[in-house]
Amino acid sequence: MPKQENIIKKVAILGRPNVGKSSLFNRLARERDAITSDVVGTTRDIKKRIVTISGNRDFEVIDTGGIDDSTEMFATVKRLSLRTAEEADIIIYIVDGKNIPSQEDRDLFYGLQEQGKPIALVVNKIDNDKDESLRYWDFLEFGANITLPMSVSHNRYMNDFYAWLETHIPEREEEAGLELTEDDDPFGFDDIVEMIHNEEEAQEDKEIKVAIIGRVNTGKSSLLNTLLQEERAVVSPVAGTTIDPINESIEYREHKITFVDTAGIRRRGKILGIEKYALGRTEAMLEEADIALLMIDATVGVLELDERIANLIEIYKLGCLIVLNKWDIRDERTYEKAVEDIRDELKFLHYAPLITISAKTGLRVHKILNDIVEMYGRYKQRIPTAKLNEVLKYAITRHHPPSINGGVVTIKFAAQYETKPPKIAIIMNRPDGLHFSYKRYLSNIFREKFDFEGVPLDLVARKRGQRMDDD
Repeated sequence: MPKQENIIKKVAILGRPNVGKSSLFNRLARERDAITSDVVGTTRDIKKRIVTISGNRDFEVIDTGGIDDSTEMFATVKRLSLRTAEEADIIIYIVDGKNIPSQEDRDLFYGLQEQGKPIALVVNKIDNDKDESLRYWDFLEFGANITLPMSVSHNRYMNDFYAWLETHIPEREEEAGLELTEDDDPFGFDDIVEMIHNEEEAQEDKEIKVAIIGRVNTGKSSLLNTLLQEERAVVSPVAGTTIDPINESIEYREHKITFVDTAGIRRRGKILGIEKYALGRTEAMLEEADIALLMIDATVGVLELDERIANLIEIYKLGCLIVLNKWDIRDERTYEKAVEDIRDELKFLHYAPLITISAKTGLRVHKILNDIVEMYGRYKQRIPTAKLNEVLKYAITRHHPPSINGGVVTIKFAAQYETKPPKIAIIMNRPDGLHFSYKRYLSNIFREKFDFEGVPLDLVARKRGQRMDDD
């Protein structure tokens, strides 16, 4: 979403465990981001997302953990949730409409109401008229300024909820969209492109988020401990020891590198109980990561599940280093044969370099930190438009784009409009005429002339005057 100059309102969702907070968060975010479950206490962390309603009203929605005092852990969750409410501008307090009002809900709601902020009491799980007649009216005794019966999972009565939000969320101050016009000079495009990027990019980016992913028991926790040079993750031969991602940071070459040792991923048919939440958390973490270390067990090579896990790297457009672990106890395959097998099975990660290591003995592990810093430099690099177009002209001279239905396809120029990963707009008369084979050809030429090792490269065809964010 484009960065807004005006201050964005913060909307906090609070309530006791298992009342539907994460379901509402997902409904507002229009995607499955928070984990939802009948298991009490699934959400323990604070999750945030900038969302838009009514087309031009932006706000930050915050999903909090269930408020409960039953254990020391839940007491910590409660403290964090209430602190979030204090920092929020608007509060949504959710109760379970399947049950009678509890004194704990009353006390929590009255305490939040005393803050003097806009607050709505949402009676969730009102799935039908019977539920409404049985329970909704009981919650009116809370005396809230507004009490909304809803069923988030069934999308029932949501319009009233959105209407209430609109009264407290200001409209966005629209800015003129940045577009390419017929008068734009292709080689003067750098000044225009710079307007597309966040001002934050002017500051030197030295923070790298690295995800360690792979099948269960491939050595992810051992690698993390070796990289950190101390034991911070539990290492065990029992598959599935790591459930929640473990965040640890170190300083290296003036960079802050944050590792996440994710839970091992099994075949979906094998995911049971809390492990399905580990998978959800892993994918959520990948959305925030810059680089992935893909762990492969050298003793067994690439399996079907390895391919599926590797596909997540492509989906989230991450830089990638393939780490072939347990090289100290590998089978009789030579290095050349092992690399050939991996390249053959993981063709879509053709751009990713490969390193053989032993997390247990420390063999070549020290090289990984240097590889991460170098790769991040390529992941965030920006190619000047003039240089990019020099290479584009060279590529077109060597091989013209094929025609489409007898019509001539003309490429005007190219410009990089985003980093992390690098995204390049190919401005042309017929965007639908950029055949995938020619797109791959251009991508290979750019990789040949510029250093994009380990980094996905996204080429997008656009017409003159078309916004970069148009699909």
